[in-house]
Amino acid sequence: MKVLVVGSGGREHALVRQVSQSKRIREIYAAPGNAGIKDLANIVGIKASNIIELADFAQEKEIDLTIVGPEGPLSLGIVDEFTRRNLKIFGPTQKAATLESSKSFAKEFMKKIGIPTAGFKTFKAAQPAVDYLKKAKYPTVVKADGLAAGKGVFICANLTEAAEAIKLIMVEKKFGKSGNEVIIEDYLEGQEMSFIAISDGKRVVPLVTSMDYKKALENDKGSNTGGMGAISPSPRIDKELYDTIMKSIIYPTIEGMKFEGKAFRGVLYAGLMITGSGPLVLEYNVRFGDPETQAVLLRLNSDIVDLLEGSVDGNLCDIPVEWEEGVSACVVLTSKGYPHKYEAGKKIMGLERAKALGVEIFHAGTVFKDNDFYTAGGRVLNICARCSTLKETMSKIYDAVSFISYDNINFRQDIGKVVK
Repeated sequence: MKVLVVGSGGREHALVRQVSQSKRIREIYAAPGNAGIKDLANIVGIKASNIIELADFAQEKEIDLTIVGPEGPLSLGIVDEFTRRNLKIFGPTQKAATLESSKSFAKEFMKKIGIPTAGFKTFKAAQPAVDYLKKAKYPTVVKADGLAAGKGVFICANLTEAAEAIKLIMVEKKFGKSGNEVIIEDYLEGQEMSFIAISDGKRVVPLVTSMDYKKALENDKGSNTGGMGAISPSPRIDKELYDTIMKSIIYPTIEGMKFEGKAFRGVLYAGLMITGSGPLVLEYNVRFGDPETQAVLLRLNSDIVDLLEGSVDGNLCDIPVEWEEGVSACVVLTSKGYPHKYEAGKKIMGLERAKALGVEIFHAGTVFKDNDFYTAGGRVLNICARCSTLKETMSKIYDAVSFISYDNINFRQDIGKVVK
């Protein structure tokens, strides 16, 4: 069997590693891949956004299954293009991907279906949004409507901060067309949690729970990022809460999308806030989380190819899924300054010594040249492990991190300690 993984980050490296463990695999391709993936897959020089060229490649190489990592190609309709050519691909259609690519659609959908979420207003112009904010209760949340790589959400303590967020999104167009519309939401107090499931359009297979760390600095301070770390399982979920999430959020979402004529096949990721009145949806993603995937897949004891193919073929009920016990985690090493301005091109040292401790190292923003790895992005490396307890896991990861160095290295030192 030939598999193509689309994407270039740590999530895709983790997916390639998991796919490589399947007994069904003959060849793996990664487009565009990254420097760490090259030892596990054939690197293909096609950007994830070039869906026509990717489909041409899949046809030429007779790829049996394509797995899409990032949200961008999904929002562009890569699944629709592959499906038109009778190419098997894992992920939601362009219409179904609107759950992530348009926050206003997602909020209106939740309101219509009755899925619990924060109160909200949407605006297509800056001045009406600012006028509304003059009467708003603070803190309040301002969000760009479209895709913004996890950086389009602003928690604002006062009118000045909220008006600046509107200016950044709608006037200065920091996120391009994604800022043509904004959502202003009520601020929610509680514990954040990620809940990820796979659907075949009718049935749902939930993955083990996880919790990510979005803020750039310790104690959940600083700017929102694409993710600074993750642990699995989430320490904030018990059976009662798990059942509530499935009953009030996950199942209604799948049923609601089917009712809307947007049957959902692929990964449904619900970013939740666990409040005193129960779980509420902060946002949907329609792909594997990053870096939650890196932690979650370390606990998967079943063949991921069977699972993802079951979603595509509409027969998830026939796929057994088993998970390892224990606790897994991921710590993200970044370039200093991320998620804002940072420098790249820094030589990375100590990777072999770190790996000798038994951790998994997934590359995100690296390049390989002159027999060495160099930084090439904001999020550079993911250091991951699974042990019997959270304490053991974090100790193992941070011991490995201590061996890795490059100029302007940065990471949170409290992953696994801060329970949001």
